[in-house]
Amino acid sequence: MAKKTSLSIIDDGIAVEGSIEFSGELLIRGRLSGKVTGDTVTIAEEGTVKADMQIKRMTVGGRFDGEVQAADELIILPNGQCRGKVICKNLVVQEGGILNADVSQLGTTGGYHEKKISAPAKDVIDL
Repeated sequence: MAKKTSLSIIDDGIAVEGSIEFSGELLIRGRLSGKVTGDTVTIAEEGTVKADMQIKRMTVGGRFDGEVQAADELIILPNGQCRGKVICKNLVVQEGGILNADVSQLGTTGGYHEKKISAPAKDVIDL
């Protein structure tokens, strides 16, 4: 039996303020501000987030301002903008993506290794 993964959506035109705890994936196409704790966050191109996050992984295709601690990875897509403070294990900034943050790496004593890629590392959810 396959493991069931839940998908929650903050759709375009919706603004949420407060604390959110979730499991599975959270897709943000609207506006979110507050505190977020959970598994996987995807900020779509039209999404705007101003929050403190403790998550496993995040993909930024829109705009993120705040502090994020991503236990696994942070991916900034070509249209993505990430500002604030970033603590993560793996970081990918695709060509065109903007990272203007204080960055720290989890779980290693070495620095980041730059790898330039031209295509998205994984598909972006388009609903």
